[in-house]
Amino acid sequence: MIANRMLAAALLAIAAPALAAGPATLTVTFKVTDAPTGQIMLSLYDNEAAHDGGGKPVAQAAVPVANGQAVATFAGLPPGRYAIKAFHDIDGDGKMGMTPFGMPTEPFAFSNNAPAMAGPAPWSASSFAVDGPAAATAITIR
Repeated sequence: MIANRMLAAALLAIAAPALAAGPATLTVTFKVTDAPTGQIMLSLYDNEAAHDGGGKPVAQAAVPVANGQAVATFAGLPPGRYAIKAFHDIDGDGKMGMTPFGMPTEPFAFSNNAPAMAGPAPWSASSFAVDGPAAATAITIR
């Protein structure tokens, strides 16, 4: 009987962190200074391989720019590490403007305001933690 109670207590101790780690909410605010029009196009990644290797994002959004900012909210995310790649689609055509040489003509940004260095900011510079439901995560990208 005592052994069963000890086993049950041990199992609860192991399972408790997993039970507490429910879906999380991430709110991303973009501070926009380059143009009061258009939309922010963003991709949310949950792993380094997809982020740095051109893989598929776990979520995408297009949010309108109004009053110098744009806000995107993602609900139901598993707690973990995430990173964002975004650009300001000023002309509203849904794609990033590029020169004939492949250089962006529309502003872009990454989570943690990580700088681009000969390409997109890497996962190591732009990833951030999203915690469980007890504390919604909010970040700002400029």
